[in-house]
Amino acid sequence: MGRSLFLSLVAFSCFIGLLQGSPGDADPVYKACVEQCEKTGCVGSKCFQHCNFSSDGSPVDGPWYLQEPLYVQWKQWDCRSDCRYHCMLSREEERQKLGYKPVKYHGKWPFKRIYGIQEPVSVALSALNLAVQFHGWVSFFILVNYKLPFRPNKKAYYEYTGLWHIYAIFAMNSWFWSAVFHSRDVELTEKLDYSSAVALLGYSLFLAIVRTFSVRLEAARVMVAAPVFAFMTTHILYLNFYQFDYGLNMKVCVAMGIIQILLWAIWAGVTRHPSRWKLWVVVLGGALAMLLEIYDFPPYWGLVDAHALWHATTIPLTYLWWSFVRDDSEFRTSILIKKTK
Repeated sequence: MGRSLFLSLVAFSCFIGLLQGSPGDADPVYKACVEQCEKTGCVGSKCFQHCNFSSDGSPVDGPWYLQEPLYVQWKQWDCRSDCRYHCMLSREEERQKLGYKPVKYHGKWPFKRIYGIQEPVSVALSALNLAVQFHGWVSFFILVNYKLPFRPNKKAYYEYTGLWHIYAIFAMNSWFWSAVFHSRDVELTEKLDYSSAVALLGYSLFLAIVRTFSVRLEAARVMVAAPVFAFMTTHILYLNFYQFDYGLNMKVCVAMGIIQILLWAIWAGVTRHPSRWKLWVVVLGGALAMLLEIYDFPPYWGLVDAHALWHATTIPLTYLWWSFVRDDSEFRTSILIKKTK
């Protein structure tokens, strides 16, 4: 659940990009700047080589991405992207001098790039979340494989060991694509990020049902997995190959997230688990973290916005979540050993 309660974050992570039209890109001054830049290849004194076109519309020196070193070609900054970015910065400087607050452009706040990375703080925090997930999974792996006793058949006593290993893969994959998406927002990275978040939410929902209802029989787990995974897969295919519907995706993410929160919260309230307080902290912490997404605000220094801070809150919650998973494995192992004696 570590990241299943982090569902609080994934659910809202699904919201990014909901706004396609924003006050900034409707600004006549900004629009005129972009149009002029695409014709001249310059914003003020700053010009872009890949905006140089011949009379037939072809780039003068070949495709722009072939004019850059290999190590920076991954950015895929084309003429329009660079024009939009530098016109945005220019317009925001003008607005700041006039005493106006920042506005969104094409659904996003005006972030400052660092080495071609669109949202450097969110990228760094996504990477840290990935690292914490990896640390949590490795510590769990070491615990169940090297510290806790095994059954006579050499298998772990903890019935959910394999499920948590799979969960770790989904969680690390989701954070990886989150970092990539915040590095460069293009159609491919957007779909990979959203699809990974939905896949994690779907699997987390399955895991929440299995653990809170103590589903141990393989046949029963298959009966739970079949409808959940079928729905999850259908939704991902719909987004990627039929229509990328932000509104629908938001509703699906919120629905799966709320169900998980309720399952874990109710279970934490009725169980006698010795580490149930950790569950409560993660549930309440995740709920409070949602407020950062609801209370959206412009990035400080062009780098740190509400979404970046939300990423920061998930780091300690994820660490505590894996701590609960380790405690759960020890708790269940001790109970099962006592039953065999």
